[in-house]
Amino acid sequence: MTSPPDRRIYHIATRTDWLEARRTGAYTTSTAGRTLDQEGFIHASRREQVQAVFERYYAKAGEPLVLLVIDPARLESEVRVEEVGDDTYPHVYGPITPAGVVDVLPLDKRGGTEAFLAIYSREIAVRVGLAIVAMLMAYGGAEIGDAVSDAEGAPLVGAVAGLALGLALMAVVLRRRA
Repeated sequence: MTSPPDRRIYHIATRTDWLEARRTGAYTTSTAGRTLDQEGFIHASRREQVQAVFERYYAKAGEPLVLLVIDPARLESEVRVEEVGDDTYPHVYGPITPAGVVDVLPLDKRGGTEAFLAIYSREIAVRVGLAIVAMLMAYGGAEIGDAVSDAEGAPLVGAVAGLALGLALMAVVLRRRA
């Protein structure tokens, strides 16, 4: 039996933890840096709570994150909705089996979800754009080398210098985006 989308619960996980859960058959991370054994349950949230949870606990995570979309009807573990401060949150009292997860969405650096294809397409476009810039710099270097010297290898030296600068620029941009 599948729960309607509004009955689903959500959990932010590191991609590494989720991949390990798929390999072992059980997800047991309660929250950032805490296990099911330490907490006694796995923290979850309703969809409208995900952004606040991300900002409070995961905004500075140094690794890729995913949002697990969980159908409580598919879980073997008990789910209880419990008061936390002035609100209520779902808690999973036991491991989450991969069969209980109906979707896994990559989270961006702001905690938003995007389809994998959109993220992949954007990254490819950035890299292709940077490669074009590096090639244009190599071409410009060749033109400058040809203009400033009558030596036979001047255009090649200029092209290599331009390409080196283009690749250095590419490395800086990609490092800052990481």
